[in-house]
Amino acid sequence: MYHVPVTDRISIDAATCSGKPCIRGTRIMVHQIFGLLGAGYSIDAILEAYPSLQRADVVAALEWASQLALAQRRESVAAG
Repeated sequence: MYHVPVTDRISIDAATCSGKPCIRGTRIMVHQIFGLLGAGYSIDAILEAYPSLQRADVVAALEWASQLALAQRRESVAAG
């Protein structure tokens, strides 16, 4: 299992969204933000669709995913 620290904007709570990483204080999951970005939405369009989000929340989701990718890479290299 890859360990990526929870940040002040990303939370992981088993009682919320089955423990999937979410924007803190919401039920908006990090993977939803990536789905929107992958579908071609701009950050501004995401913020318009989810008025409770702030630009820093979207940036935090990107940073969190970057740290996850780095953790996966480190674990893969360590495993041989």
